[in-house]
Amino acid sequence: MNNKQSTRFTESNIALAGVCQAAALVKKIARGNDYNEQALNASLNSISVTESDNTEQVFGDISQLKLGYETILSQLGNQSNLKDVEITRYIANLLSIERKLSTKKKTMAVLGERISNIQRQKLHLELPESQMLSNLDSIYADVISPITRKIQVAGDPKVLQRPECQHKVRATLLAGVRAAVLWRQVGGKRRHILLNRTQILNSAKHTLNHINTLN
Repeated sequence: MNNKQSTRFTESNIALAGVCQAAALVKKIARGNDYNEQALNASLNSISVTESDNTEQVFGDISQLKLGYETILSQLGNQSNLKDVEITRYIANLLSIERKLSTKKKTMAVLGERISNIQRQKLHLELPESQMLSNLDSIYADVISPITRKIQVAGDPKVLQRPECQHKVRATLLAGVRAAVLWRQVGGKRRHILLNRTQILNSAKHTLNHINTLN
């Protein structure tokens, strides 16, 4: 693997970690479990980052994706007891949505316009303020939901009935779609996850070790 291929591989793994982080957060939020606020903020903020020098900048920095890399290790690793069928389903759904989205230029244009509005709103509102979560929720409901089958989010019915939880779940799914789009843009393909599983795992372990030395 030459330097250019190595950089592209690293970039696609960063974006894949973004997808995995969103999927893991959706499960935690829907169940009313504790979740890492910093990880959620990094994922939600990435939605409006449309210009960056590299993939890492989209999420702030690599340490913001610790949960995503941990999820890669548990989902792609050899220990079957660590694999989570629900999270696997969310990841597959997010990648499937991105494939459909990539074929719909008008929908992509509308999505771009709505995200531009979010960029302007961030001058006055911060995440995770309820109004911003509501705005991100509406983008998912208005733009993403009509092009795909509804993702069945499992969780605590009492928690899922709360409007704030619904907004947070859809906003996080939108972040997952954003990461999936980014993943495709830097060369990610579904078959790579199977064909390059060992390399992806080794890269994730190396990155996690690096993140842990920063803390």
